[in-house]
Amino acid sequence: MRYNNLTIKRICRMERYFDEVSAAKTFSKTINRKLRALDKYMASGLWLSDYEYDERGKLPKNLKRGVLSEDALYNMLMEFDK
Repeated sequence: MRYNNLTIKRICRMERYFDEVSAAKTFSKTINRKLRALDKYMASGLWLSDYEYDERGKLPKNLKRGVLSEDALYNMLMEFDK
């Protein structure tokens, strides 16, 4: 099966940001920048597009995609919004 490389690269980048922000012990400029990128990703509709792409089975089975879970990203963004 052929996969959309731009979508996969975006998901990988957002997944890396998601992991780094989730693991952060302190709030730094770098974490803030990644948090803003994740917020923009979710608000822009790209997250939903990527989620639907995954639901249609158009992503490799071995692709890490925790950022696409229905609640994890939203909950993390709300936690940092406090």
